[in-house]
Formats: sequence, C-alpha cells, structure tokens
Amino acid sequence: MSKPFAEMTKEELEALCAQLNQEYKEAKSKGLALNMARGKPSPAQLDMGMDFLNVINSESDMIASDNSDTRNYGVIDGIPEAKKLMADIMETSPENVIVCGNASLNIMYDTFSRAFTHGLLGNTPWCKLDKVKFLCPAPGYDRHFAICQHFGVEMITIPMTSSGPDMDLVEDWVSKDSAVKGIWCVPKYSNPQGITYSEETVKRFAALKPAAPDFRIFWDNAYAIHHLYEEESRQDKIPDIISECEKAGNSDMVFEFCSTSKVTFAGAGISAIASSKANLDDMRKSMTVQTIGYDKINQLRHVRYFKDINGIRMHMMKHAALLRPKFEACEEVLSKELSGTGIATWTVPNGGYFISLDVMPGCAKRVVALCKEAGVTLTGAGATYPYKNDPKDSNIRIAPSYPSPDEMAQATDLLVLCVKLAAVEQLLSV
Repeated sequence: MSKPFAEMTKEELEALCAQLNQEYKEAKSKGLALNMARGKPSPAQLDMGMDFLNVINSESDMIASDNSDTRNYGVIDGIPEAKKLMADIMETSPENVIVCGNASLNIMYDTFSRAFTHGLLGNTPWCKLDKVKFLCPAPGYDRHFAICQHFGVEMITIPMTSSGPDMDLVEDWVSKDSAVKGIWCVPKYSNPQGITYSEETVKRFAALKPAAPDFRIFWDNAYAIHHLYEEESRQDKIPDIISECEKAGNSDMVFEFCSTSKVTFAGAGISAIASSKANLDDMRKSMTVQTIGYDKINQLRHVRYFKDINGIRMHMMKHAALLRPKFEACEEVLSKELSGTGIATWTVPNGGYFISLDVMPGCAKRVVALCKEAGVTLTGAGATYPYKNDPKDSNIRIAPSYPSPDEMAQATDLLVLCVKLAAVEQLLSV
C-alpha cells in the first residue's frame, strides 16, 4: 500500500517528482504507439466472426419467414426473424421493434432530427421552439452530446451515481421545465463508467411526469449483451424499460436503441429501435420518404448465423474471452500502482467496453497530454462531459478493447506513471 501523496512532505514530493520524471524519460524512449481513444473491437474479435460472411452466398435461399424476397424492395421496417432477434437482445416484443441499418447512432440522429423538424406525435417541432434542453448524465457518451450540439440544443449535466443518473435531479428538471425534451441514457455497462442502472432507477425513469408532452428518454442500450463474465452472478441485469413505461402509463415516453456493431462487424451490423406503436407508426411515415428499405440481406445473414438469442449469447462469450484479460490487465496495474495513493479512483465493470478513471481534480488534461507525448493516445480529457467541459478536469475514459493484453499492461504502466507525475506536479504547485 502506497503512502497517500497528500501526506508527503515537500522534500518527499520533490524526490518523487525527480524519480517519476526519469521514469517518464525512459518510457518515452520505448517508442510506444498505442491507441486507446475509442472502444474499437480488436482484429482478433473481428477475425473470430469471419465465417459470418459464409452464411449467405449465391446458392442461398433468400426468402424471409414472411415469404418476402430479401433481395427486393419492401418490408421497410425489418424482416420478422430479425425483429425477433433484436427484440430478444433488448428483452422486449417484436411488435415494438423496427430494424434499421448498420448503426444505432444513425437511428438516434434520425429520431432527434425528426423531432426537430416535424415534431413527435403532433407536437410542435423543436426547431420552432425558443429553447430546447436535454439532460445529459455525465460522465457519458460524447457522440450523444455531439448530436445535441449539432442541433443547438442546450445540454444540462446530470451527475452519475453508482445506480445511474441522479434521479432527484432528473425528476426535478423533467417535471418543472417544459423546455426539457429528453435525456440520454446508456443504462447497462454505461459509457464510460460501466455502471448499470438499478431497478429503482429504471422504475423512476418509467414513472417520470414530464412537463413537456413530447419528452422522450433516449435509452441507448448499446451494451445489453456485452458481459465480460460467464457467471450469471457477474452479468448485470435491468428491467425492460418498454414494459415499465407501459405499466406506468407512459408507453410513448421512451425510444430504445441497440445494434450488433460490436457483435458481428463494426459498421456492418444491424441496428434497431424499440418503442410504442404510436411512436413507431410516426417513424414509419418519414421512413417511407427517407428510404426504400434497409439491408434485408444483412438482416437475414444475422439470423441465419446466430439462429436465436442463445446463439448470440454464445458468440458474446467468445468476445468476453478476448476482452476480459485486457480489462483485468488494466485493473491489475491500476490497483497495484495507485491503491492507497489517494490520487485516483476507477471503475471495475462487469461488461461494456470502458473503464472510467478519475484522477486528481485539475490533472486529467495533463495526464492525457503526457501519455500522448510518450506514445499512448487516450480519449481527450473532457470528452465525457457536455461541451467537453469536465468541471473538475478529472475524468479519463480508458478503452481496453483494441490493444493486446501485453500492450494493455504497457499502456496502463505509462498511464499510471503519468497520473502520478501530474499529481505530484499539482501538489508541488500549491
């Protein structure tokens, strides 16, 4: 157990600073070139699913279960068997699902844009309002925040707790301000903390009483099946938000999203939205203008390959076997080097693609810059907050998926060195 840095004398800190600077100089000489900026699947994960491409060929029967020809026009909202597969991932019913293209981010953007230009279920389009606000749990997903910025929507930061967003704040904002039109959520293995919302949090979301009739929860269930462990006791679970909203009399209040981008091939999966019949019917009206239909051959390929949700779960355990050693390598170094120092805390998630590291306030930008100079690229400091403004300048998102376990350990060694160096610099500057 290391001595807390804050308890060190000035002389001890100066000696440690000199030692750390020497270690940093040696680390820079190694010529590292590692990128942990985004949660990309590794080449090994992509190679694992190459036989996916062999499921359909020129000899294949291309007819879906409803007798539609997947090579042709029609069936704009997804073939039945793909709806069933995506519904099972989200733990909802196929009638609540529309299957779309390759990325759930695309559906989120389109849904946001539709609300902005045409309104939701007959309500005033957001573009005609004086002010539109969105609640943004943070640390959170930078691409959610980018959508808000793109449309000029005011973002309101909601702190995250160990059981999800601060629901007292959420309820207060939603019930009192009709300009608040929605909230972004990553309810399971959240990006970047790996937090899963508690049952109470999900039920409180479903029971919200919005001042705005067109308030919507954007429920980005990106990591619904992305467990790191085979033991059920280590696989986080959440209630189905669709049915919870129905039970609370708020069936139109939620849009749920998911995809297979990190299940099959990133950028070549299938995505889906789940919501109420009214919301989906509203969406279909614009879809008939927007598209002649999504890639039904890819939908068929996914169903032929996985067969059902059990096939998906088995495949996800292969992903877990590749990801788990990287997470564990990172966590081992963090624990060994930073426990007891009082200069950092971090999450130990049961799934997802990220580890969230909080360093001493005022140090995150310095840590990221030091790492980059020594050859390790991290997500930019502040990226996990609206407007890239981390008020404490403390949060860093670690993406362990792409490097090998050995590279991950190397990168984390450098990271903790930079965390220590930045902390000592900060303490000596006081």
